[in-house]
Amino acid sequence: MTTDSLRSGPGANGRTSGDRARLPVREHLPACGPAAASGVPVLDVVVPVYNEEKDLRPCVLRLHDHLSRTFPYAFRITVADNASTDSTPAVAAALAAELRGVRYVRLEEKGRGRALRTVWSESDAPVLAYMDVDLSTDLNALLPLVAPLISGHSDLAIGSRLARSARVVRGSKREFISRAYNLILRSSLAAGFSDAQCGFKAVRSEVAERLLPMVEDSGWFFDTELLVLAERAGLRIHEVPVDWVDDPDSTVHIVRTAAEDLKGVWRVGRALAVGALPLDRLARPFGDDPRDRALTGVERGLARQLVGFCVVGVLSTLFYLALYSLFRLGVGPQLANGGALLVSAVANTAANRRLTFGVRGRDGAVRHQAQGLVVFAIGLALTSGSLAALGAATGSPSHSTELAVLITANLAATVLRFLLLRAWVFPARACPEPEPELEPELEPDSEDVR
Repeated sequence: MTTDSLRSGPGANGRTSGDRARLPVREHLPACGPAAASGVPVLDVVVPVYNEEKDLRPCVLRLHDHLSRTFPYAFRITVADNASTDSTPAVAAALAAELRGVRYVRLEEKGRGRALRTVWSESDAPVLAYMDVDLSTDLNALLPLVAPLISGHSDLAIGSRLARSARVVRGSKREFISRAYNLILRSSLAAGFSDAQCGFKAVRSEVAERLLPMVEDSGWFFDTELLVLAERAGLRIHEVPVDWVDDPDSTVHIVRTAAEDLKGVWRVGRALAVGALPLDRLARPFGDDPRDRALTGVERGLARQLVGFCVVGVLSTLFYLALYSLFRLGVGPQLANGGALLVSAVANTAANRRLTFGVRGRDGAVRHQAQGLVVFAIGLALTSGSLAALGAATGSPSHSTELAVLITANLAATVLRFLLLRAWVFPARACPEPEPELEPELEPDSEDVR
């Protein structure tokens, strides 16, 4: 399936026959058609394995039986062997010869992410999924997982063990690690999904085609990186609460995996912070470019910007007060105030640029920071003037009094700061109307030329 097919049909170019603005739509995969007649499966489920000679056969038999009985579309099961050194290759080959719709792929290098990238990149199925060989996740969640992808409603889907309605049986150690990792993702990468590590995920093939080249990790962090990039690009992620029972014989090395995951979080977070990832390559082909949402007659998102500005403002104020208290230990109030304001102003401009006004990439970043420093100078004048007035009035004010005055002065400057940011630093850009397509001129017929 091509990207063009996603944009075909009513509203594909943002307009209907009545010139009513609409977002582009995704296409529902047909239940039958040329692809089904040619034997191309709708779903390709990858089972990555490494030295799983014991669990592989019962896993594939159970999965194949479940799909045969319950899945209404053609399917394929792909066993992706990550350079196993036991009899896993022989077991996988025997299953491929025995069961229709099962194939075996051998990789000479280890890495779950490497296996998924290899198989997904070569698959002809429009919906790609994977699950762990231990089948810890109940298979009844498989159809709800892929249904939003088949319908075109979502781009990716994940099983979640941390959703409220999920039913999970596992030890306290793994529960703590999972929730701690999720907290790290939310605080450092602003992740909105609830469970990055559950081995139960699916993606539409045209989305994977653009996502996979941008994912660097080839191990366990592959899942997290894939989801973070997709979410930052505005792609839709569907979550399915799952029933999940821990496998006590799991061969996953928890400490080593956690260390690699933290390295991946640092690498991806740094790339996002400097705008090194071209996320527009993901969003624009699927109609998720913010320019597609700037529809005629629809007001700019003032309410959303106010909420974002307030959130950034609260965090910046707390950051500023903490810095002021720290600097005040070694210098006077004016120097402490100036240093705290300068550092927090740079952070505030960067946060408002991305979160409040939705500006991505490096273009104009230096100019925005320079303009933000002008706004900072206004805040400095207000707060410094307030401190000077306080010192003249009381002589030697207490630290708590200084903080109270500074908070009041910052609140007074907040409204002016928002107006300056919105109207001067990050002004709205008028979205040009699409140029009408010109009818191609017909070449004169040879009879007319004569």
